[in-house]
Order: sequence, then structure tokens, then C-alpha cells
Amino acid sequence: MVIVALALGLALGIQAFVVKPYQIPSESMEPTLDVGQRVLVNRFLYHFADPEIGDIVVFHPPQGAERGNQCGARRAPGAACAQPTPEQADVNFIKRIVAGPGDTLRIEDGVPIVNGERSEDDFTRPCRPGGECNLPREITIPPDHYFMMGDNRGESDDSRFWGPVPRDWLIGKAFATYWPPEKIGIF
Repeated sequence: MVIVALALGLALGIQAFVVKPYQIPSESMEPTLDVGQRVLVNRFLYHFADPEIGDIVVFHPPQGAERGNQCGARRAPGAACAQPTPEQADVNFIKRIVAGPGDTLRIEDGVPIVNGERSEDDFTRPCRPGGECNLPREITIPPDHYFMMGDNRGESDDSRFWGPVPRDWLIGKAFATYWPPEKIGIF
């Protein structure tokens, strides 16, 4: 009985502070991550290192993000949301960091232009013409905030609509996928 209690305590402690599994709930990260795929998230890394552009992270979005467009300030025409609502939601999202504190950002055809340089990647699904794929008006990411976008730019509800995410709301960096078996791997 003591061994079972110790094992359970250790497993819960590891999930609470070290590594936690998450299941991908939507198509927003395709083709990188599929619906139902499971990832492991490092919950302590960001206590010792800064998040980086390109990291896939699990985080609490701003309140209202789970219901769609909920920017914390009036959006300028042709610009992404520059300010989140002040409260975090109770849900978890998984997205990719595309810009960090102090960066300037605009979006062309779903591609982030950060500090004047086009983000080149081979993992993004093209954005559908129109909609929020072109946000040519530049915004500046506030201190200690990160701008998140899904890899499936045409199907992702992300920072374009509800703003950058404060660092304190980041849960951790996804570093591996463990399910289904044919998708096992490290990012």
C-alpha cells in the first residue's frame, strides 16, 4: 500500500511540476500536430530559460479567447490584436510563439513579419485568401508577452484575435509526441 501511494504521489508530482501530457484538441496546429495526438510538455524549462520564437507552448489564453474574438482593446483596422484581456482563461491552448517582447509584427498571407523580416518555415499550412491572413498594420508586442499562432493559419483562433500572452500564463514547452505510435518523436 505504501509503494502504491508513493508511486501515485510521484506521478502526480511529476505532472504538476516537471512534465505533463496534453492532447491536441483542434486542427489549429496541423500539419505539425493532429487532432487527438498527445504531447509531453516541460513545465519547468521557462523558470530557467526564456521562451523563444518557434517554441510550441501550452498556455492559458486571455479570458474570452475560448469564445473567439476577444481583444483587450479596440483593434486598429488591418492590425492584429495588440493587447489581451487582463484575465486568463481556465482552458489551455497549444500554439507556436511567433514574436516576443518588444518585437514588431505584421502578417502577410498568414506569415509573420517580425522586426521587418519574413518568418520562413516549412511547417505552416497556407492561409486562405482574405480573412485575417493579411494584417499589414504593425503592432509592438508588450514587455513580457508572446504572440502565438497556430501552424494551420486559416483554421487557428490565436493571438491575431485575442492578443499576446503574458509570460506568467505559459505552462510549458511541448518537446515530444508520444501518441499515436507512428507519430512518436521529439520536436
